Amino acid sequence: MTQVLSYAYLDAAPAVQTGTPKAEGSRTLAGMLLAAVLAALLVVADQVIDTWVDGHLLVGWVALWTVAFAALALLAPPLRKMSAAASAVIMGWVRASQERRMEEKMWEYAHRDPRIMAELQHAVMRSRNEA
Repeated sequence: MTQVLSYAYLDAAPAVQTGTPKAEGSRTLAGMLLAAVLAALLVVADQVIDTWVDGHLLVGWVALWTVAFAALALLAPPLRKMSAAASAVIMGWVRASQERRMEEKMWEYAHRDPRIMAELQHAVMRSRNEA
């Protein structure tokens, strides 16, 4: 019955507008994750290199930037995939929550309006007859 309710209400509901496309949101999240991981990695590398070079500043900077560029090259694709997966999970949860709220709203309307309740009952009977 919930399937019938959701279809009946979704046909009448306006389309939900999203602010940004899915790929753009995923790319932003991946960039933020990459920046956070890179910053943490650079802090650790700076501490290790600082004790390692003993005053040789040029060697320290070269080693630090080597770590930075290697981290960018190695961590960007996995973090992009991880952020895309996280974005898909979050969007699925948001859509399910939104659909559940719409179904609850429709059910409340159906309890108040006998015409809507009759229409839903006819839709349920039609779906049972088709199955």
